[in-house]
Amino acid sequence: MATQRTKQLSVLTMNTLAFTACFAVWVMFSIIGIPIKELLTLSETQFGILIATPILTGSVARLPVGIWTDRYGGRIVYFILMLCTILPLYLISEATQYWQFLVLGLFVGIAGASFSVGIAYTARWFSKEKQGFAMGIFGAGNAGAALTKFVAPSIVVAYGWETVPQVYAVAMFVVVVLFWIFTYEDPEHKVASHVTLGQQLALLKDPHIWKYMQYYSLVFGGFVGLSLWMTKYYIAEYGFDLTHAALLAAIFVLPSGVIRALGGWFSDKYGAYKVTWWVMWISWVCLFLMSYPQTEMVIKTINGEVNIGVGLNVWAFTALLFVVGIAWGFGKASVFKFLSDEYPDNIGVASGIVGLAGGMGGFMLPIMFGALIDFTGINSAVFMLLYGATCVSLIWMHYTFAKEHQEKDQQIAKDHAYDQYARMHENPDEYVAARAAVEQADLLEELITKYSAARAKAEAEAQRIRNGQTKGKSVDCLE
Repeated sequence: MATQRTKQLSVLTMNTLAFTACFAVWVMFSIIGIPIKELLTLSETQFGILIATPILTGSVARLPVGIWTDRYGGRIVYFILMLCTILPLYLISEATQYWQFLVLGLFVGIAGASFSVGIAYTARWFSKEKQGFAMGIFGAGNAGAALTKFVAPSIVVAYGWETVPQVYAVAMFVVVVLFWIFTYEDPEHKVASHVTLGQQLALLKDPHIWKYMQYYSLVFGGFVGLSLWMTKYYIAEYGFDLTHAALLAAIFVLPSGVIRALGGWFSDKYGAYKVTWWVMWISWVCLFLMSYPQTEMVIKTINGEVNIGVGLNVWAFTALLFVVGIAWGFGKASVFKFLSDEYPDNIGVASGIVGLAGGMGGFMLPIMFGALIDFTGINSAVFMLLYGATCVSLIWMHYTFAKEHQEKDQQIAKDHAYDQYARMHENPDEYVAARAAVEQADLLEELITKYSAARAKAEAEAQRIRNGQTKGKSVDCLE
């Protein structure tokens, strides 16, 4: 019989492998969508809708899948989810019309919901101290997008785009079989059956969950959006062919997926807040530089006109893109460290809600990219949009965490004052008694405040009832 440690490692390994396969399938249209665009003569907006369609169902399904994971267990939910993608994946190779690609893309997109089940399934097998690192390793399955960048272009060039979904369908079947053989289930990981759907969804009333949704819609939604768009960006902006454009795009995708494990370790060691804060600032600087469009200026001098080109060359641009990918890899891990710290008993629902927000960001961004380029004709408009989203995240993060940090600093100052008092006085019993008295006084003051408010409310309600009764008697007398 396998030991607990063996089960942990086996589940983590197979979860990561399955997530890698699912993510590769999820972003498949980023490669095969380019020849399909030429075949069907699609506009930029139509292309954006095509590559974003799988992201929609993968995002929407994350919340119910997270709930089912808490209730039924990660193993069976993960197995069924992957099994459901195989047939529509294969049928993509038979599609010939735009609507057929969209409908099949919706079914294949279910693979994107694998994140919610996998992150919860992984987290429950590890202690709180190791959850950040374990979830970071699992999240490295984002590198499945890089796998598509490496593999799919070669298949397209050698055998045509129709072969890609056929190969992926066979590969997914193999992964499903391996997953079922080498994973385990623990009944203690399930939420008690008396917990209702409404109780699980009550988490949406928590204001904290909304800020994590916003952060994740940038670091993960932006990652998905750029993973889908960057191959085409290199083709349109710098004139590369499909194979070389995909390889350059992989410089962003692969490190961003793999580095997530290190981001989980940093979040465990230094805290999710510090990691997320630096992620936002690094993104802000890089995206500002990447937003500037290629510009040709003509300067009139005494010796004639001088033409000056302003803009990033492909190597400077790729270097900045690489840094953004690393930063977002850390950010994806730090956001889920927040969740494991704050929602340890409801991680499936929490990850489903936040994953839904991130996935919806990945769905909306490619469509917005296409619409912006159709409207402005500027390729770098995609980074202008991401720069604006980063500004919003920084402002929101500053104001939502400011009060919490202020209260924490006040408590640290109070503890420091108590310690100073203890060192200055010889009798430690007096110090303990004084501190207990102060803390009890604070609790008593809070109790009195709540009692006074409740009493005032009760008196107002009693007065309202008496006034109603008085009016009723006056009416009776008149009658």
